[in-house]
Amino acid sequence: MTDPDDGNVAEVTTEDANSTDNGDTATVEGDKKTVGFVTNGIASFWVIAEAGARQAAEDFGVNVEVRMPPNGPEDQKRMLEELVADEVDGIAVSPIDPDNQTELLNSVAEKTNLITHDSDAPNSNRIGYVGMSNYIAGRMCGELVKEALPDGGSLMIFVGRLEQLNARQRRQGVIDELLERDFNPERYDEPGQIISGEKYTILGTRTDNFDFGKAKSLAEDAIVAHPDMGAMIGLFAYNPPNMLEALKSADKIGQIKVIGFDEADETLQAIKDGHCIGTVVQDPYMYGYKSVEILTKLANDDDSSFADGDFIDIPARKVVAGDTDESKKIVNVDEFWTVLKQRTGQED
Repeated sequence: MTDPDDGNVAEVTTEDANSTDNGDTATVEGDKKTVGFVTNGIASFWVIAEAGARQAAEDFGVNVEVRMPPNGPEDQKRMLEELVADEVDGIAVSPIDPDNQTELLNSVAEKTNLITHDSDAPNSNRIGYVGMSNYIAGRMCGELVKEALPDGGSLMIFVGRLEQLNARQRRQGVIDELLERDFNPERYDEPGQIISGEKYTILGTRTDNFDFGKAKSLAEDAIVAHPDMGAMIGLFAYNPPNMLEALKSADKIGQIKVIGFDEADETLQAIKDGHCIGTVVQDPYMYGYKSVEILTKLANDDDSSFADGDFIDIPARKVVAGDTDESKKIVNVDEFWTVLKQRTGQED
């Protein structure tokens, strides 16, 4: 079995892990168990997660069906229902709108093993959650803002949607860190208002609903509307690249600091080039890998994965141009990118 943590993952074939990214029916080997891995959209982040899911399928001898909904909750609902109808042996899903999907998720949980990944649905009957504390990750983003603007300043937050629990918690973590608040993942500042602290002002939160063109135009609008803005924070994988494109068009690269989330190639290159302060990364590869591993165990009546609770923690890290410091969960961009390319079969 390949060790998923060593970065030396062999190229994955589709023979044992046939999948699809758009919900079309895929062919699977009938003698193997089949599990489903459902994302909350289409993004580079999920390509990495799919690589992990495929590798786990190969390692554990199962089929995996990957579904990436392009158009929001209704697409995700359809894909979940299709997987249930296909009688898969388990499903891992990143719920798009958990507050309004509880009935759907509970229905799925009645028919097969259900876990969540990336973003949780704690009020549902899912068995457990594979991911990180998005609130802590948000506070880590806030720490990067403090490094970028040590004397304070104003900033804008960009994110796909706030219906997702992970997005809400990341945003709140940023705000609480900058306002020097106590640790409280349950706190929530409603969007649509300016939030000011002693040193930092959050001008607003812009949501694009996974529309990449809109993500760029929102960044462009913010640059025009707030010429003295000190920083821009992008909380979904595609946000920082679109922010950087907008800044390049406005000839403001370096003038407005960029703080990212996730590991899009454009974001990592910007860190190397000095155009992005840093990015907070999850481990989407391990989200995919662990999800398939756990579902395989559950399908074989092994529930030991959640013996110590219903949360499998895969902690966030900061990727920066400086030196790696594992004790502070900081990793150098070149070291990080090398391992990422190995895992996804994109080695130079």
